[in-house]
Amino acid sequence: MGQTVLFNFRMDAQVKADMEKVCEDLGMNMSTAFNIYAKKIAREHRIPFELNADPFYSESNLAVLRESIEQLEQGKVVVKTMEELEAMERE
Repeated sequence: MGQTVLFNFRMDAQVKADMEKVCEDLGMNMSTAFNIYAKKIAREHRIPFELNADPFYSESNLAVLRESIEQLEQGKVVVKTMEELEAMERE
């Protein structure tokens, strides 16, 4: 193995804690896990898992969200309590 370098980056604290727990359960530290990941990327010339976009951020959903925000800003909303909604469901 060649010279080692220090590599810093930011991550969500809860994600880090969750990852540390998994690594501990697997008998390794996070440095080892990241090295395994980096070596796999270098060897395979690809991200070693499938990446998918969150469908929540699809253009059709964003259009509905924009329309809803516009209606809210124009005061075109109906406000119901939970009790009113439950009563409507029973009718």
